[in-house]
Amino acid sequence: MELKLKVLHLSSEKTWRGGEQQIAYLIDELNAMGIENLVAARTDSAFEKYCTSKSISVKVFPFKNSFDLSTALGIKDLCKKEKVDIIHMHSSKSHGIGVLSAVLGNKVPLILSRRVDFVPKQNMLTRWKYNHSAIKRIVGVSDKITSIMKHYVKDPSLCVTVHSGVDLNKFNHQQRTENSLRKEFGIDSRTRLIGNTSALEAHKDYFTFIETIKKLADDGVPLQALIIGEGSLKTQLQEFVKEKELTNKVIFTGFRKDITRILPDLDVFLMTSNEEGLGTSVLDAFLAKVPVVATAAGGIPEMVIHEQTGMLAPIGDSRALAGHIKRIFSDDALRGSVVNGASQKVASSFSKEMTAKKTLAVYREVLGTL
Repeated sequence: MELKLKVLHLSSEKTWRGGEQQIAYLIDELNAMGIENLVAARTDSAFEKYCTSKSISVKVFPFKNSFDLSTALGIKDLCKKEKVDIIHMHSSKSHGIGVLSAVLGNKVPLILSRRVDFVPKQNMLTRWKYNHSAIKRIVGVSDKITSIMKHYVKDPSLCVTVHSGVDLNKFNHQQRTENSLRKEFGIDSRTRLIGNTSALEAHKDYFTFIETIKKLADDGVPLQALIIGEGSLKTQLQEFVKEKELTNKVIFTGFRKDITRILPDLDVFLMTSNEEGLGTSVLDAFLAKVPVVATAAGGIPEMVIHEQTGMLAPIGDSRALAGHIKRIFSDDALRGSVVNGASQKVASSFSKEMTAKKTLAVYREVLGTL
C-alpha cells in the first residue's frame, strides 16, 4: 500500500522571492501526486495571500523571530490536530520555529531546506539548531550547499541535494518577437540588451554587473543594461551608476510582474553574484532562450557549464565577464550552441516535477526509517 502523507510547510517570510516560488511549485506538484499539504505562513505575508487565492489550506502565525514561543506552540498544536506526518522548514526563521516546537514536545520529524551557500554561524546555539535530533534531513538546493552542510553538521549522511526546479512551460505562450522592453524604453534594434532579474542585495553583486557594463561601453559596444528588481541597495547602485557615468546606459526598471513577457527580449542575461545557493533566475533565462554569462558562485556552475550551457567567469571578474559577452555577441555559432545546451539542461535536470519527486522520496525515506 502506498504511504499517504500529510506535510506541513513552514513559510516565515513576509515577501515573495525565489524561495516562496519554490514552495509554491513544490505544493502544486505534491498535490498532483496525492500528497496532502498544509501551510503555516506569516500573518499578512505574500505567501498567505497566495495560499488563499489557490485554496491551499493555510494557518497564519506571527513568526516574530526564530524562537517565537507562541508560533512554535501553535505549530505543535496544529500538527497534533491535523495529524501531520512531516514538517518541511523552508527558511532560517522557520528552522528555529520547527526545532523549538520539537523542544516543546512536537514529535513530527523535521526536514530543512537550505537555499544559501554560506557556512552557518559557529556559535553554540546555531550548531545546536542544525544538529537537533528532530531534523531528519537537510536538503540543499545545490551540491555546493550540501557539501558545505556535510562539513558543518555532526551526521553528514543527513545532507542530501534536491535541485530547485522551474516550470518548463513558463515561457511557451510568449511571442519571441514582441520586443516589449525596446518599445517601453525606446531602445532601437541595434542596441544590445543586457539584464538581470535578481533582488538588489549584496550577494547579487550588482557592482560587478555595473563594472562589466562600463567595460563594454568603453569598448564601444552598443548596449542598454536593465536592472530588473528592487532591494535595499538600490540607492547605492544608482549612485554607483552616476559615478561610472553610465546614467544613460543603465535602466532601473523596479520590480516587475511580467518577467515571462520581458525576459526573452534580453540579448544576454548577466548574473554577477558572489554567493548563490543555486540561482533559479538563471533557469528562467535558459527557458527564455537567452544566453547566460555568469560568475562561478555557489551552485551556478551546476547549471552553467562553460561554453556548453552558458559562459562562466571568476567571481568579481568584470573583465572576463565583458569578454564573454563580446564573444556571445560576435559568435553566432557559440550563441546558438549555449542556448540549445541550456534548453536541454533545464529540461533534463531542473523541472519542478523532478524537484517534487525527489523531495517526496526524501519524505518517504525518512518516514520509512522511523
